[in-house]
Amino acid sequence: MALLARLPMRTATRRDLPRIVEIYNDSIPGRMATADTEPVSVASREAWFAAHGPRRPLWVLEVEGRIVGWLSFRDFYGRPAYRCTAEIGLYLDPAYQGRGHGRSLLAEAVSTAPTLGLDTLLAFVFAHNAASLALFERQGFARWGLLPEVAEMDGVRRSLAILGLRLRHA
Repeated sequence: MALLARLPMRTATRRDLPRIVEIYNDSIPGRMATADTEPVSVASREAWFAAHGPRRPLWVLEVEGRIVGWLSFRDFYGRPAYRCTAEIGLYLDPAYQGRGHGRSLLAEAVSTAPTLGLDTLLAFVFAHNAASLALFERQGFARWGLLPEVAEMDGVRRSLAILGLRLRHA
């Protein structure tokens, strides 16, 4: 994990969960990054946090001692046949977006994924979120599908793009 050594990234601890939730909740009002429409609580994210571990890590990115972003690997679809596939979630403090931090987190995820037994990474991104689509596509993800108008937020129907990256072929 050479990139982790150069950047202020580390595995998240339980103590980090309130800040992780704060960053997540900061993304809700913009209606660009999550289908949650109301803030979530730390308590409601306990099981999600506990599901992370050596096979599906959760990393935080720190700048000047403050967590400014996080990246998670999550099992895809919860069935054994998908054990080599994970979904990536990536969120940044709005004040730190556009500075290359997301690119660094995602590059580390892609390079680390094979060591986690993964050969496929997925990301589900709102189709109107051009910045996130560009971030993933710059890292080699391709658009594998579109779920048209599956979300409704504030009376507006939104489509969900399915992005994928094959790391190696079996």
